[in-house]
Amino acid sequence: MEPHVPRTARIALNRPIRRLFDYLVPDHMTLQRGQRVTIPFGRQSATGLVVETDAQPPEGITLKPVRSAAETWPALPPETFRLLSWASDYYQHPLGECLFTALPPALRRGRPAVEKVEPYWQACGDPALLPGNAKRQKELLAWLKRQPGGAGSKQIVRAGFTQSQIRSLQEKELIRETTPPSTDGATEETRNRIPVLSPAQQEAADQLPSPDDGFTTTLLFGITGSGKTELYLHYLKTHLDDKHQALVLVPEINLTPQTVARFQYYFGSRIAVWHSALKDSERLSTWLRIRNGEPVILIGTRSAVLLPFTNLKTIVVDEEHDSSYKQGEGFRYSGRDTAVYRAHLNHCSVILGSATPSMESYHNALSGKYGLVRLEERAGNATPPAIKLLDIRSRPLEGGLSRPALQAIEKCLNNGQQALVFVNRRGFAPVMMCFDCGHMVECPHCDTRLTYHRRDRAMRCHHCDFQTAATEHCPKCDSEAFKPVGQGTERTEDILTSQFPDTPVVRVDRDSTQRKGSIQGILEKVNSGRPCILVGTQMLAKGHDFPNVTLVVVVNADGGLFSVDFRAPEQLIQTLLQVSGRAGRGKKSGEVLVQTCHSDHPLLHSLAEGHYLPVADQLLAERETGQLPPFRAMAIFRAEAETMEKSLQLLDTIKQQARYQQIEIWGPLPALIARRADRLRAQLVLLCSNRKYLNHTLGVLCETLEQSRLPAGLKWAIDVDPQETG
Repeated sequence: MEPHVPRTARIALNRPIRRLFDYLVPDHMTLQRGQRVTIPFGRQSATGLVVETDAQPPEGITLKPVRSAAETWPALPPETFRLLSWASDYYQHPLGECLFTALPPALRRGRPAVEKVEPYWQACGDPALLPGNAKRQKELLAWLKRQPGGAGSKQIVRAGFTQSQIRSLQEKELIRETTPPSTDGATEETRNRIPVLSPAQQEAADQLPSPDDGFTTTLLFGITGSGKTELYLHYLKTHLDDKHQALVLVPEINLTPQTVARFQYYFGSRIAVWHSALKDSERLSTWLRIRNGEPVILIGTRSAVLLPFTNLKTIVVDEEHDSSYKQGEGFRYSGRDTAVYRAHLNHCSVILGSATPSMESYHNALSGKYGLVRLEERAGNATPPAIKLLDIRSRPLEGGLSRPALQAIEKCLNNGQQALVFVNRRGFAPVMMCFDCGHMVECPHCDTRLTYHRRDRAMRCHHCDFQTAATEHCPKCDSEAFKPVGQGTERTEDILTSQFPDTPVVRVDRDSTQRKGSIQGILEKVNSGRPCILVGTQMLAKGHDFPNVTLVVVVNADGGLFSVDFRAPEQLIQTLLQVSGRAGRGKKSGEVLVQTCHSDHPLLHSLAEGHYLPVADQLLAERETGQLPPFRAMAIFRAEAETMEKSLQLLDTIKQQARYQQIEIWGPLPALIARRADRLRAQLVLLCSNRKYLNHTLGVLCETLEQSRLPAGLKWAIDVDPQETG
């Protein structure tokens, strides 16, 4: 008789640790990779994911048994598991945290992977059977009779009725529980709709590879207003059948309502949504639809690329250049780059769309790694806006706006049109300063000054969220000459409100769009077409379509011209061209006024010509000369501690271990904002022309650091392909 060989499973936990844990698998249990399990962990229970079965455990250790399996099927199917394993290796992040990112919050906490079914009710009795004093029950029964397919409990409550009224009618057998009407797939009406393309759009559509061709990556360079969304819709209508799934990535939550409405018009209930503002129940419902293989077209932000698709046919990444696709903390992955790798695993097509492509994507297109499709005509009769540089040196400014800019806004409003004023800083003013003693209020926890928010009478730090009440007197010398300096969206809003008292001024920034549904209300107000002035930050520059906006004023264009970050000029030009593209998208021509103190700067001169690719060629040539990304791979080690000395010491140690011939090292140096939330931060930059070699080196360094006993309070992180180097 053969001896009994115990079966084992290697489990990953949602913890910031790079090791996995071995457990015994009970005889009655069958486990597979990607399955959720409950395990004993210390004195508690934890939810884990199976990474490997029947691995050889270390000798001399008694293994605890797995307590239970959450489902009989893997939460992460094989292709999704391979994607997340690759991302863990590439971005040098613990596998457990990477795997759990693909689960909705409810499943991370160990909840069952089943949707809470909402009761659905249908009228089946006569209101005359109810007593005369049951007025509301009669009204509910009559209301339900008017709903041909019945109604769910939530819909009934939203209509003004109560759960007790529902229960009363159920007890009297005047309503019965029924099956909700099926909403799978599109209706015949939506199925027959297809966007009509212009000749230029059709020419671009004909150049896009079919998903049936297998894995392809295409950069769609389409100027602002050229109708890239119509092209995406047409592509999906033409190539996606009723059985397959598709993913459309957008950079911001605030873009999803507008995008979803356009996609639902053509695809009906096949459209699903994924972003962080959804309720846990909504995210679980969408996750289950995707995992069960329903033919959804998912519109989502960055993390949607990690979801467990089983039948993915094509991926679209809209505004592929946007820095929002790069996670800024924790698991620092790029949604765009992960989408390309996912398409490779799925043997499907991926379209990267932008009017201002990233240097990485443009370089890949020039080198032949990606296809390049150009769409350089605006949709309909719209023409690109005229961009003018407005030199504000020696000009008097009112709230940051010059007299010519205010006159242009007035003319625009008198013509019954809308204006957009771009201020890339929220709050009322970047700083409060005493004009007697020169004192400026700084954050007590960061190396930065507090931003004045006049609406809330508060001074806030936009780095650590510290806030304190604003005062009218200088806290140092008690002088009344304590005034706001610089420009923020609130201040610009106030100036414009006083200059144009009869015109609505709509502010769009992080502060004004925090409430749920606020962005929809703003969009409705603007899309009404009535004269108004939009004031906003970068949120306004991304993908919005405002047909009656004919004037864009950029308050200060000089921010990125002299930054220490090598990406700053690229991001400046992208932002300015994107915000300029909001003008003249309808039948009326547009104008853009760019206020600057450096009107002779060659980069701004190139911008004024309105053509992005020559600027991109210029920036790529500079990057090649300096051997910066995309010509070399880059990674940054960041350290933070109670003292700068501890941070620099750790990075010095890493530097000694990373001294290889192929790797160039910069630093260690203090970060641009060295103190943040009372933590002292420093960084070490590694560059290498061989990406695989750098990645292997990073893996060795991270493993060494993981096994080292670091002083209490000392933390480190690694950022592969960083979007900011300050």
